[in-house]
Amino acid sequence: MPRMRRRLVHLGVALGLVLAGCGDDDEPVTPAACLGGADAYLGALANAPDAVTLDGTPIGACLTEEQPAGQIATVGEAMVAAATELNDRARSRPLGEPPVQLGYLVGAVRSRAEQTAGIHEDLARRVESAAAFLPGDQVLPGGYQQRYEEGLTAGRASG
Repeated sequence: MPRMRRRLVHLGVALGLVLAGCGDDDEPVTPAACLGGADAYLGALANAPDAVTLDGTPIGACLTEEQPAGQIATVGEAMVAAATELNDRARSRPLGEPPVQLGYLVGAVRSRAEQTAGIHEDLARRVESAAAFLPGDQVLPGGYQQRYEEGLTAGRASG
C-alpha cells in the first residue's frame, strides 16, 4: 500500500507540473493602458500630432499579434467610441484639433492592422467608418481634410 500511495503522489506531482507548464504564458497580452476605455484614448489623443501614448504605450501597441478575440473586442469598442466622439467634435470644429486627433487614431490603427496578419482588419474598417461618418448632406470645409491628413500621417508614423 505505501508503494501505491507513493506512485499516486508522484503521479499527482507530475500532473501538476504538466498542467502548470500549459498555462497561457505565451498568449499575447493587451497592455493594461489600452483597456481604459474611450476616455483614455481621447485624453491621450490630445497630444496629436505629437506622439500619442496611453501611459507610455503607443496606440498601435494595443493591437498585438495573435490577440485573443475578447481583447480585440474590448480595445476595439474603446477605439470605435473614441473615433465616434472625435468625429462629432471634428464636425463641430473642422479646422481645429479634433480632425488631427481623429486622423491620428485612424492612422495608428490602420498602420498596426497592416502588420498583424489581418486579425485587426475589421477593427480598422470600423474605426475608419466611425471617423468618416457625415450625416445627411453635410459638407466639411476644405481645410478639414488637410488637418485630418496631418493627423493620419503622424498616426501612421508614430502611432
